[in-house]
Amino acid sequence: MRTTPANNMDVKRLNRSNTLRCLLTCDKISQPELAQKLKLSWPTVLQNVKELTALGLVQEVGAYESTGGRKAKAYAPVRDAKLAVGLDITQNHVGLVLVNLSGEILRYTRKKRVFSLQEDYLMSLENLLTDFLEEGEGEKLLGIGVSLPGILDETGERLLYSHALDIYDVETKQFSQYLPYPCIFMNDANAAGFAELWKNPEAENLIYLSLSNTVGGAIINGGRLYTGNNLRAGEFGHVTLVPNGRKCYCGKVGCLDAYLSAKVLASYADGNLAQFFERLRDQNQQTQGVWTEYLQYLAVAINNLCMSFDCDVIAGGYVGAFLEEFGGPLREMLAERNTFERSGGYLKECSFKLEASAVGAALMQVEGFLQTL
Repeated sequence: MRTTPANNMDVKRLNRSNTLRCLLTCDKISQPELAQKLKLSWPTVLQNVKELTALGLVQEVGAYESTGGRKAKAYAPVRDAKLAVGLDITQNHVGLVLVNLSGEILRYTRKKRVFSLQEDYLMSLENLLTDFLEEGEGEKLLGIGVSLPGILDETGERLLYSHALDIYDVETKQFSQYLPYPCIFMNDANAAGFAELWKNPEAENLIYLSLSNTVGGAIINGGRLYTGNNLRAGEFGHVTLVPNGRKCYCGKVGCLDAYLSAKVLASYADGNLAQFFERLRDQNQQTQGVWTEYLQYLAVAINNLCMSFDCDVIAGGYVGAFLEEFGGPLREMLAERNTFERSGGYLKECSFKLEASAVGAALMQVEGFLQTL
């Protein structure tokens, strides 16, 4: 999310972008307050606010009480001036979210759709989008961010391989050929990690562990997504957790995914993860035993990540959404494994408990807009 200006025009663009970013964190603010927060001159802020107002991104909303001089005008962001859609494609479902310039989720839905590259499936994505958007929203849409469970090339133009979707070396434009808006593509776990970075913009280093129907992750290093030499960084699901252990969908054995995917828990509740946690609430004995074992494996995985990267770890995804309610024992397990201090405080709750990958993909469209203001 960080950019380095190269010339005077870049500096002006960055200042304008930062002015809007600051405004988006406030209900209302005066120009002097903006100048102080941004550490910019008042004339610079005045010009930025004027330009943003002309673009319909900022509006004047009255004035503050006078402290003896001229009343300072109050300004507020027009958060819904621009919108973005996130589209999360999985093996059996399609998730959609609509966010505004602040990253607020305005609406979301999830539909059962078994993945296919056949034309009827691809056309159904357009139908889902049409049904999802309300009147007038399409005119404000910056574009669509599409999250995919697989490895993409640096440009996002090719999905190199996806075990989850069972496809390899596919042009991503196939997914968007019926979608009437600009699309960008990213790995689902990286998208979820980017959403967490958006909520924690001051984070320098952070690990995101995605515990969904497949296990993945994202590495935030120096305030940026780190993707590795071969674009495979954060593939935590295929780190060996138990040598010669359970068979993983990738064909190997003992992978973290085979022990920590949401499917492991759902398999004890007729494939329904929510039902598993309902049984846990009812203190079902078998379910409690399964959950305790799951947490023991999870504690090993999270401790390994912390020891490797020496930073906070966010556990998200389908299972991560339930850790606030059911993850109490996990922190104690982490404290016991911590080599340096008896604390599991480095484990943080996820900010997005629903459709995190779709949110992150949508926010990439918002981020692109903010950077090019």
